Amino acid sequence: MAEPASSALPSSFAADSPLAVDPDQLARLRTAQLALRQKLVTENRDLTFGTREDGSDPVASFPGLQLVGGVDISFLGEGFDTAVAGLVILTYPELKVVHTSFRKCRFDLPYIPGFLAFREAPVLDQMIAELRHTHPTLVPQVILVDGNGVLHPRGFGVACHLGVLADIPTVGVAKNYLHFNGGPALSIQDIRAHVDAASPHTTRELSLVGDTGRVWGMAMCLADTTRPIFISAGHRLDLATAVRLVRHCCRYRIPEPIRAADQLTRRYIRERSAEWGEPDNHQETDRC
Repeated sequence: MAEPASSALPSSFAADSPLAVDPDQLARLRTAQLALRQKLVTENRDLTFGTREDGSDPVASFPGLQLVGGVDISFLGEGFDTAVAGLVILTYPELKVVHTSFRKCRFDLPYIPGFLAFREAPVLDQMIAELRHTHPTLVPQVILVDGNGVLHPRGFGVACHLGVLADIPTVGVAKNYLHFNGGPALSIQDIRAHVDAASPHTTRELSLVGDTGRVWGMAMCLADTTRPIFISAGHRLDLATAVRLVRHCCRYRIPEPIRAADQLTRRYIRERSAEWGEPDNHQETDRC
């Protein structure tokens, strides 16, 4: 179902950010973001694989799914202006890496909370387009994105943005909880209490529901882990399908496509840091 442009959606916290942001630029970004959101689809649509509610068997759950992608942005030096973007393709259900591509990039747009995708999504979109041209048989059928999907102040995080630009199914998987006015009612303390109350040897899941009843995403804590991840629909997949896919892609806390993209991008940087004179600063933005 396409996300409607609604005044009921919460306004971004970007306006309250201490960063000095040009109000005209902020208005342009907001307008562009809402225009792109009109194209967002949050149901299973035009997939090249099947989806079944089989909780235990990764093949039965997603018949026909063979390639899953993961993307990562790792920054260089001090600050958040220069980075390397990584795109990694894995087989499914084996989760073996079969293709990697990397691109060094510089962002002219400053980091503005709520508008991260305007910095990161275009270069990732270009890399996907290049893959379609050079290795069409390796184009992933779905991409897991390190960041939020609809779990975002305007319901359009980086996973949604990339999915719409590239016209590809995406899932948002965030390492940190994005809490904002009008969003999920639960605090991070509530989520941790729920995780701690359940058996640590089971996978624990908690729906992120807002005061209006809207389900923004799902907190998931795998068996024998203590820190949850936060899953939300990106583009052309519903939340239930996204959660099931992430569950089947996890060996550790972070799903393998994102974990591999992060590790291999950082290795790529380490191998070239002396040449570039810019070490991996291993910093994280809020991924929104």
